[in-house]
Amino acid sequence: MGAQIVFGLFPVFGQIAFQPGGLAPLAVGAWRLGAGAAILTVLAALIHGRAALPARAHVPRFVAAAFLGVAINQGLFLVGLARSTPINAALVMCLIPIFTFALAALVGQEEYSVVRLVGVILALAGLLPLLFSEGVHTLGRHGVGNLLMVGNSLCYSTYLIVSRPLARRYPPLVVITWAYVLSLPFLPFFAWGQALIPSPRHTAVWASLAYIVIFPTVVAYLLNMYALARVRASTTAMYIYAQPLVAALASWLAFGETPTAGMFLATCSLFVGIWLVARRPPPVEVPAAA
Repeated sequence: MGAQIVFGLFPVFGQIAFQPGGLAPLAVGAWRLGAGAAILTVLAALIHGRAALPARAHVPRFVAAAFLGVAINQGLFLVGLARSTPINAALVMCLIPIFTFALAALVGQEEYSVVRLVGVILALAGLLPLLFSEGVHTLGRHGVGNLLMVGNSLCYSTYLIVSRPLARRYPPLVVITWAYVLSLPFLPFFAWGQALIPSPRHTAVWASLAYIVIFPTVVAYLLNMYALARVRASTTAMYIYAQPLVAALASWLAFGETPTAGMFLATCSLFVGIWLVARRPPPVEVPAAA
């Protein structure tokens, strides 16, 4: 729950960082990759020492988790957020549990059922008002950003599936440290041609950047990895549904953003889809032995 509160505030602080005189989305991504890798490496070395080194057999899975959970995921989210709104971002993030259920069933981690499939389709259909807010022939003003964040959600769901075996073998700090360190090859892509230092006058941008580097970059990932080592990937993903409430309240206080009819329709469809996917099947009665 703590991780979702931190992530739920991320879109609001991100929009503050993107204001004129602030930072571009990829510049914020460069800060997250560089500072996150540095902070986490120091912590992992101090706390775990040589035990922080992964086994050679697990390196490919660490690389996959890094690309999906940090590099590609964060790039899509930041660029998408700059083209959308905090409330839209929080609603699109609600697809993560849906994607996680579908992928977990596909790889055999969880059971498949027709009811769950209907829930997945219904939740995806709920995004249509957000993507086509200005008509079916265009993605609309926020549609492109929302679509990029759909890709971000799919990447993060795959990351949860890929990293769960690692979370059960290694401490949370070790897993997330390597996710950031192995994402450093993407740092030049994020930083190339970007102004990496905001104007000294914009104290709000600096404060937002500090929040983004410390909390969604380090603290939230550690909390999520700690949870992932103890519960199923789909259960971890379910807590993401706290994000719209946090983001909506914070967006209202910070920007005066109010929900639209399309957002309400998307929310209803998403939550019905969630219920269908996440509901537990009734227990099967085993007849007593004769």
